[in-house]
Amino acid sequence: MESTSARRWPFVFLLGSVWGLSECLLGLYLRQCASSISGSVMTAVAILFLAAASKVSPHRFSLPLMLILATLFKIFDALLLSLPLRHGAVANPIFAFFMETLAFWLVIIFFSQRWLQKPLGQFVAGAFMALTAVNLFPLVKYVTGIPACVVPGTNYPLSLYYAPVAISLSSLSFPLGLILGKSLLLLEKKADLAQSYTWIRRLLAPASLLIGLVILIILRSLA
Repeated sequence: MESTSARRWPFVFLLGSVWGLSECLLGLYLRQCASSISGSVMTAVAILFLAAASKVSPHRFSLPLMLILATLFKIFDALLLSLPLRHGAVANPIFAFFMETLAFWLVIIFFSQRWLQKPLGQFVAGAFMALTAVNLFPLVKYVTGIPACVVPGTNYPLSLYYAPVAISLSSLSFPLGLILGKSLLLLEKKADLAQSYTWIRRLLAPASLLIGLVILIILRSLA
């Protein structure tokens, strides 16, 4: 008999694929450094999907799988754009994925689970996730060899300059992600009554990945 976590892996694939695709779409116009609040928005988006995945499947491998999927989408996008993996528009965002996932995991580990059940606790947790991620991101130059994007005319990293934006958005995206995850669980509960759900669940993971990649190919061919 399948465990509950195993049955929900397709939802993790769905969320990871949508996260990876959304990251590529948000960076659609970026070839060099970000010049606005795009990085802050991407941080909030990452936390939203990570929160949904953690709600759907609290298995210890859910977050690594989400990270792998987002990274695969970014690498595939780089191939479509003929960009080297060491390019700043590729390597640095991937590093950001790692830091966002790490920040998410640290907050989940160290925050009281009872506190995380409360709206205020979720608001604060989301803010701390973003605060941790944006402060870790400037370390990217020691990992990829490519410095973080800075405010024009200064040496101040954009991730820190727009930190209030990332923190504000993430304080909302974390509880919204939990709501999204809860909605998927309710959908699963209703779908269990349908005889065709077993086949849908089996196809959801590969279909999510394939459709996401096809959408990315089409959009890049039109750009």
